[in-house]
Amino acid sequence: MSSRSSPAPDRDVMSMHELESGYVSGSGSESSLPEIHFTKPHLAFLNRQLQFLEPQDILRWCITSLPGLFQTTAFGLTGLVTLDMLSKMKLPRPQMVDLIFLDTLHHFSETLSLVDRVRSKYPLVNLHVYKPDGVDTAEEFAQTHGERLWETNDELYDWVAKVEPAQRAYRELQVAAVLTGRRRSQGGKRGDLDVIEVDEAGLIKVNPLANWSFQQVQDYIQKNNVPYNELLDRGYKSIGDWHSTQPTKAGEDERAGRWKGQQKTECGIHNPRSKFARYLQEQERKQKEEALQKALDALEVAA
Repeated sequence: MSSRSSPAPDRDVMSMHELESGYVSGSGSESSLPEIHFTKPHLAFLNRQLQFLEPQDILRWCITSLPGLFQTTAFGLTGLVTLDMLSKMKLPRPQMVDLIFLDTLHHFSETLSLVDRVRSKYPLVNLHVYKPDGVDTAEEFAQTHGERLWETNDELYDWVAKVEPAQRAYRELQVAAVLTGRRRSQGGKRGDLDVIEVDEAGLIKVNPLANWSFQQVQDYIQKNNVPYNELLDRGYKSIGDWHSTQPTKAGEDERAGRWKGQQKTECGIHNPRSKFARYLQEQERKQKEEALQKALDALEVAA
């Protein structure tokens, strides 16, 4: 049988056909198709329906409904459950969900070791690793941004190590929707989490295990022999950067070990983008003021 393909239909002819029929098809002119979006009533309806489904069913809905779908993960327990569930769906390559991992350069060595074990366990999954712009090691990060930036300027650290790399990944990979590992039982701002959210830039965020407890997640990991972070066996429940993560005590919230003693509960990528836009504008304003003051001081010296 000949493998020669038929000539592609003329787009102008297709557009005229669509105009005459009154319908738009997925194979038609891209200019006639709207960007994917949800109205508030539609989003509320979807959340009412999806909250009663099992995570696997939510994932199937995502795969068939959301183009540009990726999974963002720091290889916490919930993200690992999602990854394992997806692997068991036996999806063809075009439907497989790629992973995005933000390597802040300040992860625990146990986390980086887990990444290698995950690659081995799930060899068919593509993993995209994004680091802070322009640096590859913690030493280079300190040389560029100063020692212990997370203490001297916490918001700048979040921007440089997490938010900017995430936005770069979304832009370069053309991400339209992401699967996250957030759950209501994690407490804090996540207590009233919806299954589907849309951020102010239009990025769709799906939390397929929003309804699950920590125990349910842990039981799945053990039952299905999913690789996990060794720190979980040492009292850690939520694991981020080494400098802002501690073990939790009995009776504490799952994320109590993150940024202990601070009001902070999120790392930045799940905060409103406008917060960082305002922060960057303020930083730029300060830099301009400092530059102007230096110029004025130089004029005074010259005079």
